[in-house]
Order: sequence, then C-alpha cells, then structure tokens
Amino acid sequence: MLTKIIIQNFKGLPDSEIELGQTTVFVGPNNSGKTTALQALSLWEIGLHAWMSKRLSGSSAKKRVGVTINRKDLISVPLADTRYLWQNQNVRSGSTNTATKQKTENVLIQITVEGAFGSEQWSCGLEFDYSNSEVIYCRPIRSQEDEFRLLIEKHNDRFASLRVAMLPPMSGLASVERKLEPGSIDVLIGEGQTAQVLRNLCFSLHTDFPTRWDELTHQVQTLFGFVLSAPQYDKSRGEISVYYRQDRDARKKDELEISSTGRGTQQVLLLLTYLHIHPGTVVLLDEPDAHLEILRQRQVFEAIKDVTAKQGGQIIAATHSEVVLNESAEKDTVIAFLGTPHKLNDKSQLIKSLNSIGWEQYLLARQNGWVLYLEGSTDLDMLRAFAVLLDHPVQRYLERVFLHFIGDNTMSKAENHFYALREAKSDIKGYVLLDRVPTKIISTDDLIKYSLKRRELENYFCSNNTLLAWARGMNPSKGLFQQADYAEKAMRESIEIIEKSIKNIRPDIQSIWSTDLKASDEVLIPILHDYFKRMNRSAQIQKSRFHELIPFMKPEEVDIEIVGVLDSIQQTASSANAT
Repeated sequence: MLTKIIIQNFKGLPDSEIELGQTTVFVGPNNSGKTTALQALSLWEIGLHAWMSKRLSGSSAKKRVGVTINRKDLISVPLADTRYLWQNQNVRSGSTNTATKQKTENVLIQITVEGAFGSEQWSCGLEFDYSNSEVIYCRPIRSQEDEFRLLIEKHNDRFASLRVAMLPPMSGLASVERKLEPGSIDVLIGEGQTAQVLRNLCFSLHTDFPTRWDELTHQVQTLFGFVLSAPQYDKSRGEISVYYRQDRDARKKDELEISSTGRGTQQVLLLLTYLHIHPGTVVLLDEPDAHLEILRQRQVFEAIKDVTAKQGGQIIAATHSEVVLNESAEKDTVIAFLGTPHKLNDKSQLIKSLNSIGWEQYLLARQNGWVLYLEGSTDLDMLRAFAVLLDHPVQRYLERVFLHFIGDNTMSKAENHFYALREAKSDIKGYVLLDRVPTKIISTDDLIKYSLKRRELENYFCSNNTLLAWARGMNPSKGLFQQADYAEKAMRESIEIIEKSIKNIRPDIQSIWSTDLKASDEVLIPILHDYFKRMNRSAQIQKSRFHELIPFMKPEEVDIEIVGVLDSIQQTASSANAT
C-alpha cells in the first residue's frame, strides 16, 4: 500500500506532503490541485517502470543515467508541451556567482512515494529533468541513488507488479466499438476516451475472468436492477456488443444494448469492470461520482471500495460530492486541498459543515421521502449488520438511505434539521436514534424519536460469547483449529485482565458487560488492544470496524430492543412518500 506522496515543483500544486490510506478522498474547490496530485502519482509510476526497464541491469554508470520519457508516453498527464509539467513552466533557474556571471541550473520535479510491503516500510524518490518540449529525463533523486537501487533490487518483483491506473469520468459511449488490444485500451483510458473501451473491458473480463464477470453482473443487478448478458463479438465486423435486460424481462427480445443506459450507469460499469480486471492496482479516480444521482453516490462508492478491498487494491479519489465526503468522513483518509493539501483531523467539524441545510438536502428529502438521524456513520454500519444477521426486511431501506448525522447525540440538532426539511417537503418522515439520554423523549407522527436503553449501540453486541466467537472465527488455519484454540485462549485472558482492571477502577460495576459502561471506549478498545498484543499482531483499534463483530453473534442473542428499532425504521421508511 502507498502511504504518502511528496511533491515538489509539479504543475500548479504547492510543494506538498500528502498522506494516503487504503481509501483516500481528495476534497476542495475547482483548480485546487486534486487532479494534479493524482497526475503526480501517475507520473511517478511511469518514471519508476521506465527506469526499471532500462537501468536495473548493466553497469553502475548506466544506473546513474536518467531515462528518457516522451510526452506521448504520459497518457495520464495529457499536455501539449512537457514544460507544462513544471510550476509556472519554470524549467531553468538563474543565479549570480561571485564573479557576477549568470549561472543557470535546471529546476527538477521531485516526486517521492512512501509505502509498505507487509510490515516493511519503503521510500522511493524520482526526479524529472526538462530536455525539450517532447522529452523529459527521469532518474532517482541524486542524494538517494544507492538506497534507491538497493530497494528496487530487493523488491524487484513487487515494484514491477505495482500498478497505478488513473480513471477519468465516463465520456459517453460510442455507438460502435471495435475490438482493441490491451495496450490500446490503456492508452485510450489515459487519454480520457472511455467512450471507446467499455465494451472491450466487459469482453476481456468475461473471457479471461468468468467468475469475476459473474460478480460484476450481480453488483450491477443490485445497483441498477438489470441483468447483463455475455458480451458478443462479431468477428466479421470486428465489433463488440453488450446487451442487458431489466430484471422483470425474461425474453430475449426485451434486451437493449448498453448504449441505451444512462451516463451514470456507464460510469459505474466502467469503474467496476476495470477494478475486476486489474486486482491489486492503485486506482486513481477523478470524480467517481460523476453523472450519478445523489442517492446512488453513497451506494456506488461503497461498492467500489468493497471490490478494491477484496482485490487487494487501493483507492485515491478526487471528488466534489458531499455524499462521498460524508461517507468518508469517519472511515477514510480525507485530504483537504485548501492552501497546502492537509489531512482533515477534525472529522466532527467536517460532518457539521457537510450536513448544513442546503439545496442537496432538500433534493434528497424530495427523492427519498424520509430521513434517518444517527450519531455517526458507524451506527449505520451496526444497524446494517444487525439487519443482515436477522435477515430483516429493513435491509433494502438501509442500503439507499438519506442520512443526517447529528454528531454529539443531541436531539435538537435532528429536530432543527427535520423541520427545516419540512419547508421543502411537508410530508417527510423521520427517525432519530440516540444513545441513552436521561430526559424523556416524545415522538410525533412524522418524526419518531428513540433513545437506547443501553449506553450505546456497541453495548448490544459487546459480550463474552461474541468476542470469543470472533477470535475463533478470525483465526482458523487451513482447516486446523490449533490457531483458533490459541486465539480463543488469548481472548479469554484479555477479557479476564480487563475485567479486573475495570472493577478496580469502578467498584460500583458488577460486570464488565454492564449497560452502564461505554462499551466502545471502556470495554472493546482495551480488550482488543490487549488481545492483539497477546497475538503479537500490530493492529490499530478502530471504532469504525466494531460492526464486524456482529456477524459472530447468534440471531437469538440479539436483544429484542434492536429488533424493535429495525421494525420502527422499516415502518417509517415504508410509509414515506418519495417523489
């Protein structure tokens, strides 16, 4: 995984250090440098593989010489003159020496990428030197040449297989698409000519990876409600066609060609197909939400993240979507391109700004007809997990939901937002779910309010049985159970020691599973921290992943109160009047 990119003298972007995570979202106004940062990462990958192909073997002298990169090779960084890669097009700098003679030096673009192969951290820096309007030189940063060469030689296969791919927004779909070679497809994608490659990608996926094609068709059916047919290749004309039919249409004559779908559907199909064909790729997405209606953006972004995670890849996306930002605020790495790019550490402030009343909130109200108020996105993950465990019919409503996060468990924030929405849609319905509050809550016909009886949602799955089942289920060893037994023993020991610690601090607490304890902070985090330490595993304890414990419960272990909450949410959603 790539963990950081350091950029100097590249295009209009200020010299920057940008942290990267499994999923990284770039936010900011137009022309703030989001796409430029993606292009810098793409240029680094082009330079890395160019140098490896020409300088990895041979004499030491050769290794210290730069490799040439032609402007036409920069398919992900389109430009008419290589000079445009430099800040203010300054490829030379002048200085005066002691003899008052003018001395000119080349200005170098430097791009350093840091990453990790397993537990081993690495740093790989390249510098780019201007030659002429068509050619630039690429070489390791001079002060790091020896370390660079040793690093590449040590991990030659890994760096050779490291791929960074930039996917621009869908540019429409050509009425006729000829069969292309893989190299031509990559070039056209890099040039932004996605209209000419979608059917080719579908054909390649179906031909080379039939199992992944089946996964794609299932995802498309879930997202858009239609079934993709196998791509057809007409050898006599050299053309590829892809047809689909609506779920309800079983007859062949009801099939339509994918050119009949909307631009948003084509955009999603392009992204998912590419991800399935290129596992393990660092995918740079420029406006992945382009052409998508607001309610689809969250669902599609989650689908993209899910495929990438399963394929062992990484996502770095630039977006203007408030829905994508809202979804990423608590879970992913968010980089704000306001001045020098920087990581947003104050996630609560981001959530507040994203959820202020605006036109998009009114649009969502009209489209969905109801709104769900939760403290944060992790609560939604937990509700979804409970719904799946219980096979509750509320699942379909929680997949496409208009959410508003209230952040600090304050009812008034939900009420103020809800009654502002009623100005735009008088019959809107709402459901508010709060952690336990001491005051009495009164619901109305159109806004159902509920306060949990236990301290927080985590208290409903924070139990001895759940943690032990999770420890065993996460640690099987090729059908053998020695590792699972060891994991369960470690978990029992962690629970025991944390229970003793809590009782020493809180003698009023009778049980570690008390509903009066804040399960997330006071129980789960210390237990899991101790458990990972016993298992000799370095792992960050993230609240955003606590919902992964829920599938290890038995349905009969779920408190009836949770069932009632899901029932009430379903009733609210099903009674709403969407427009």
